[in-house]
Amino acid sequence: MTEELRRDRKSLRSRGRRRRVSILGIIGELLITAGVLVFLFLGWQLWLNDLVVGAHQNSAGAALAHKWVESAPTHVRVDGTKADYGDPVVAKAPANAVQFAVMYVPRFASDYARPVSEGVGTADVLDKNGIGHYPGTQMPGEVGNFAVAAHRTTHGAPFHLLATLQVGDKIYVQTQDGYYTYDFRGLEYVRPTGVGVLDPVPQAAGTNPTDRVLTMTSCNPMYSASERIIAYAVMESWQPISAGAPDAIKAIVAAKG
Repeated sequence: MTEELRRDRKSLRSRGRRRRVSILGIIGELLITAGVLVFLFLGWQLWLNDLVVGAHQNSAGAALAHKWVESAPTHVRVDGTKADYGDPVVAKAPANAVQFAVMYVPRFASDYARPVSEGVGTADVLDKNGIGHYPGTQMPGEVGNFAVAAHRTTHGAPFHLLATLQVGDKIYVQTQDGYYTYDFRGLEYVRPTGVGVLDPVPQAAGTNPTDRVLTMTSCNPMYSASERIIAYAVMESWQPISAGAPDAIKAIVAAKG
């Protein structure tokens, strides 16, 4: 074999290796680019999108609250003392996906004002409006269990900070009739099948209720649906819209959204 032929074969082998290396390099670059795009999408979906959608939900809640305040008559206290407003007004549940309340949780954020809609369907309520009310459970201020659900991640994540609640934290629910102040009592973790948390007396089927309970439910742990996190609160007071908002939420209720 001549020296020239050996050089030609060596050159062909070298070009073949370069071609294979070049193809592998292109595939590697494509995989890296795809990974970056997936990472950016997840960042949008799990963080930035929650901020944008959450801000929109807060704005919608504040606008709804302001509308109710604007249409309410002015309440006048005679002696300046805390008034006894009697039993709270309890409204009837509206049609599915209709917004009927606003929830305020100062522990979550000073501007937290999320609308509450009837129903807990994923596409028509939880993904779209934020917080949903379990049909068949009680309404705000009613003796029994006012039970609601919301996402902890994505779609505004209204209950993202549910696990940070501390005993004694106040949770305020506003309807067109009034403000219902609930006192947070504690957390519980159950399996997805643990529907006893929706009973009039949570986890005590067949028991006649005497308290006005708020039950907030969501998936747990984060980014999983293997169990449920449950937050319980008990109503401590209520006041009509005409009496003005509780001090802790006056500023946000006064905002127009």
